[in-house]
Amino acid sequence: MNLTNLIDLGFTLLIIFMIATPLINQEQTIPVNLPVESKSSQIKPGKDTRFVAITLKADGSYHIDNTRVSFADLELRLRALGATPKTTVIRIRADGNVPYQKIITLLDELKKNNLSKITFDTQAGS
Repeated sequence: MNLTNLIDLGFTLLIIFMIATPLINQEQTIPVNLPVESKSSQIKPGKDTRFVAITLKADGSYHIDNTRVSFADLELRLRALGATPKTTVIRIRADGNVPYQKIITLLDELKKNNLSKITFDTQAGS
């Protein structure tokens, strides 16, 4: 039995997976200048945890995952997320130049909708 074709197929699949895996792991396409913090150990989330990224850009615009939304739309989406029984962790990705009041307004809206699991994305410092 000739295994050459089977080996070629295996290598072809390996190359496809090697190219596709980094594309799957890309999280955000919205460029944001995140604040810097010192390195620390990370806690692994549970398997049933859903992550939703909210990005605040330096110009004051809001994005949920990769979609730009107005503050009114953001309120509606947060109300819908707060109504679901699944554990939702909100990832806040705020540009380092965003006014502090914008972040507090977002946190207040999260609190109104019972979304209390919040993380802040930062850059790892030295």
